[in-house]
Amino acid sequence: MNDTILLAHGSGGKLSRDLVEKTFLPFLSNPVLDKLDDSATFEASGRLALTTDGYVVNPIFFPGGDIGKLAICGTVNDLATSGAKPMYLSLSAIIEEGFSVSELERVMQSIKTAAEEAEVTIITGDTKVVNRGQADKLFITTSGIGTIPAGVDISGSNARVGDKVILSGSIGDHGITIISQREGLKFSMALESDCAPLNKLVAQMLEVSSNLHCLRDPTRGGLAATLNELAQQSNVGIIIEEIKIPVKEEVKAACELLGLDPIHIANEGKMVAIVDPGDADKILAQIKRNKYGKDAVIIGEVTGEYPGKVIMKTKLGPSRIVDMPSGELLPRIC
Repeated sequence: MNDTILLAHGSGGKLSRDLVEKTFLPFLSNPVLDKLDDSATFEASGRLALTTDGYVVNPIFFPGGDIGKLAICGTVNDLATSGAKPMYLSLSAIIEEGFSVSELERVMQSIKTAAEEAEVTIITGDTKVVNRGQADKLFITTSGIGTIPAGVDISGSNARVGDKVILSGSIGDHGITIISQREGLKFSMALESDCAPLNKLVAQMLEVSSNLHCLRDPTRGGLAATLNELAQQSNVGIIIEEIKIPVKEEVKAACELLGLDPIHIANEGKMVAIVDPGDADKILAQIKRNKYGKDAVIIGEVTGEYPGKVIMKTKLGPSRIVDMPSGELLPRIC
C-alpha cells in the first residue's frame, strides 16, 4: 500500500477495504469486529452507561501519548465516572488526504495498547477520507458502553454537605504539554501528558466503599470547570484549599509565563471524587495504591454555604470565588 492516504481510500471500493484490512484490523482484530458487519452484536445485561466523544487534538503526537491513546482513555474515563465497567467501544476515523499511512499505523498501535490496558474491545467503526485542507490530518470519534454494578449510584447531582473532595494527582500536565509542543517551550525536566485509563482505579475505589457520590475527570476547563459543574448540579458549595492542590513546577512555570491558572488547564488522566467523609481516608488510601493515583490528596469539602459556587482558600489566606473558565483558553487540547 502507498504510504499516503488518497481520496480513493474513502471511496468504499478496493482501497477502502485494503485500508481497513491492512491498517485497522491488524491492530484491532477480534471476533466481533472481524465480521465487518454494519453493526456489532453483543451481550449485555443490567444498567448500562453510554458515552460518545470526538478528538481533534493538535498536535496529534505529543509526549505521553497521541490522538489514539487520548481517544481510548477519554472514552473509558467518561464511562468510569458513572462507576461503569467499560466493555465495548466504537471508533470512527476522519482522515485528511495526504496523511501518512505509517503515522496512521502508529496511532492504531497506541489505540491497541490503550485498549488492552483498559481491557476494552473495539467492536465497530468507520473511516472517511476528506480532501486535503478540509481537516487537519486525523480526527477520531469514539463511543463506549459499559455495565454499572448493582448498588452503584454515582452522579454529579449526588454531592452532600460534609463530603470530602479528592483529587487523584497533579493538575495541568496535559494542557501544558500540548501548548508547550505548539509553542516550542522547553523545561529543565521532561513534561508529558497524564493521559491514562482510570477505569481500574475507579473499580478499586468501589472495592472499599459504595459511598462514592460524584466522579468527574477534569478535562477541558480543568479543575475549575469540573468543580463548578458539580457544585451547580448538586446545588451545594465546594470549598478547596489552594495549598493542597498538587501542581508540578514545570506547569507552574509555564502558567506564569503564559498568564494561565493551573486550575483552568485540561487533564486527561486525573479524577475528582466527592465521597462520604466517613470513607474518605480509606478511599484515598486505595487510590494511592494505584499507579495513576499515588499523588492523590483531599483538597476540600462540600458545604451548605455558597450553593452552586466554588470557593478557594488561597495560599496567602483570603478566599476567592473560582469561576468557570471564560472562552477557550487552549483550543484543540483533546
